Amino acid sequence: RVKALNMFLHDIYHQREIIKAGIISDSILRHAQYRPEMINVDVPNGIYAHIAGVDIVRTAENQFYVLEDNLRTPSGVSYMLENRKMMMRLFPELFRQYSIAPVEHYPQMLKNNLRAVAQSGVKDPTIVLLTPGAYNSAYFEHAFLAQQMGVELVEGQDLFVRNNAVYMRTTEGPKRVDVIYRRMDDEYIDPLAFRPDSMLGVPGLLSVYRNGGVTLANAVGTGVADDKATYIRVPEMIKFYLGETPILSNVPTFELSKADDYAYVMEHLSELVVKEVQGSGGYGMLVGPTASKKEIADFRLIIKANPANYIAQPTLALSTCPTMVGQGVAPRHVDLRPFVLSGKTTTLVPGGLSRVAMREGSLVVNSSQGGGTKDTWVLQEMETQALSELQVQPEASDTEKVALC
Repeated sequence: RVKALNMFLHDIYHQREIIKAGIISDSILRHAQYRPEMINVDVPNGIYAHIAGVDIVRTAENQFYVLEDNLRTPSGVSYMLENRKMMMRLFPELFRQYSIAPVEHYPQMLKNNLRAVAQSGVKDPTIVLLTPGAYNSAYFEHAFLAQQMGVELVEGQDLFVRNNAVYMRTTEGPKRVDVIYRRMDDEYIDPLAFRPDSMLGVPGLLSVYRNGGVTLANAVGTGVADDKATYIRVPEMIKFYLGETPILSNVPTFELSKADDYAYVMEHLSELVVKEVQGSGGYGMLVGPTASKKEIADFRLIIKANPANYIAQPTLALSTCPTMVGQGVAPRHVDLRPFVLSGKTTTLVPGGLSRVAMREGSLVVNSSQGGGTKDTWVLQEMETQALSELQVQPEASDTEKVALC
């Protein structure tokens, strides 16, 4: 799935074969997250989404669905790592007994992945993590990952552009930067290219990036591939680019830009989940079965004002897991966000972020809406445990591979 999305991003900014084939409408070229600045810009290894988080749910019928693709700045991996650390302290005997795949080497996997996407000819790339600053809700994760990878955590004011290169200010003078793992949205990274009022970005950064002077992970313009309108086409993308049948299904989705879908959704709002096409974090959505009559009536008016800005899906009977709440242990709905790294190869991290809707009956698992998290165990065969416990080496050669199950 992630391979197909990367191929789609390359195609949509180059030949646009998928539009010519009639699978994707050319209206995507007017999408708010489509960046004309990226047209015909070649990125290392053709990788746009170096770090992806794919949200998966399981229904009562034991069917797995992809709920959402996160390709811009997917977050939550620090919870995965900290949850595992805590669980290993509390229940070390369980980890010895059940042969659980490790996740603690993720920071080194990420660093190796970032090294692999540096511009050709750079033997020992300098990597930095660009954060919006301490007031960002994910700042802990930014600082945590930078520390774990052994790279500098920088803000926009710490970097500057000179002679088609990006430099970092240090106590020993300017140091050239080769790879920027950026944890801020496109519109804030360069005030000369996007929002002129941004105080977070680096003036001139996009120009250097377009000319191959630095690598950005994830690439500029990835947002066009992870909104909820593009999501509908991902199964067709997999067939188009890879010639394969999708392993994981999408949730059946209604497009309110289509007259028939619009009519059906407006008649069944109380039964459906309605989402903004470009919404995230659990905001801008209606969960029909738990909404009041007034909330449904208000949302109906919002939809009427701009139907194309919304999609709708059936309310799935999500699986539950035992969760400690105020009254003791009780079932709560849960989803899973596995993390996928793409560089020279595409690697699935053997774990992930399980997110829990803490309120009884709620289907919204987002942390911004009060959701919680859980450690996620991937069991492995005993004979492969020794291989998977090997630490990923910082200077791994092209022939070395990480054994994961």
